[in-house]
Amino acid sequence: MNVLSLDLEGALVLTPEDGMQKSRLSCADGIIRNDRAGRRIDLQGYLVLPGIVDPHGDGFERHLAPRRGAMPDMTEGVVAAEAEFAANGLTTAVLAQFYSWEGGLRSPEYAAKVFAAIRSAKSQVMTDLMAQLRFETHMLDDYADLPGKLANWGVSYLVFNDHLPHDRLAAGRKPPRLTGQALKAGRNPEAHLDLMLELHSRAAEVPAALGELTSKLSASAIKMGSHDDQTAGQRAEWRRRGVSIAEFPETLEAAEAAIDNGDPVIMGAPNVVRGNSHNGNISATDLIAKGLCTALASDYHYPSLRRAVFKLVAQGICDLPSAWSLVSGNPARLLGLTDRGELQPGMRADLVILDAETKRIAATIAGGRFSYMSGDIAARFLG
Repeated sequence: MNVLSLDLEGALVLTPEDGMQKSRLSCADGIIRNDRAGRRIDLQGYLVLPGIVDPHGDGFERHLAPRRGAMPDMTEGVVAAEAEFAANGLTTAVLAQFYSWEGGLRSPEYAAKVFAAIRSAKSQVMTDLMAQLRFETHMLDDYADLPGKLANWGVSYLVFNDHLPHDRLAAGRKPPRLTGQALKAGRNPEAHLDLMLELHSRAAEVPAALGELTSKLSASAIKMGSHDDQTAGQRAEWRRRGVSIAEFPETLEAAEAAIDNGDPVIMGAPNVVRGNSHNGNISATDLIAKGLCTALASDYHYPSLRRAVFKLVAQGICDLPSAWSLVSGNPARLLGLTDRGELQPGMRADLVILDAETKRIAATIAGGRFSYMSGDIAARFLG
């Protein structure tokens, strides 16, 4: 595919050295250049910032399974999701898919289809797509085959979850929403409850099995994270296993334990936009104000990444360069992507162009190619 050779002039450009300054940004061959590269484009009235790197998003699910039978070709669903990514300024997107006893759209069989669709779609879209497997820790019978499956699927990022309602199961109480969850999984409620009880009964086997599994995954250079840490002890245990990323810690204690020991913390951008967690956990805004959040993720809502940045700026919690680093440079680094996240020569030409007045996204360029453009800015490029 052809890439752009452009000199963008007149815009306020976010650079690591100077912050927001009116300057020229040149790109050619998919790379940001120091020297002039090609056709001059007047972008007066716009902001140019690094493309958004989303380290965890599952809002793509509605594109892949809008209704039963509506998306027989799942690759088309990924392509449709990518259009939403681009329209929201994402140039790198991590698609988080469950591998869970919960079944249905979270089943191992469905995960295999999703990862196949992502692989198929990657060459058809501009946004750089990455896959994350969200693995349920109590699926002990799946541990042996998991490293091979990850290799076959081309997945190099795994996050551990545990969604079993252990307290209720231990007390002999029926979990909430059991019937609806069972029907989504294609099971009757009694069979679903029996499965949950069986998995819960083997909890004592999990720590040793996790140690063996994480050792194998580390040897295969799989990046690993934990999900919903609640205590410093939990974070320390994950760290000992080589699980370095803390996704959505639920408490101040867990977030502090991560940052104090050099582990990156990912929080949800919708949490910032809402002003609090939808389920009553620690506020992402409070963690950012305390320096305890490394990066923001879209979680279930892609527009929240941009909106969270400008809410943090409006509240005086961060200046724009610091807030934007939460959705660009910082997530790029924690994912090991050293070629993006900043606008400087030699880096990928991943950038987003915003209307300076409305802060809405006018265009997105991923790897030197347009993935999105809308409105009056088109005349600047096409004129």
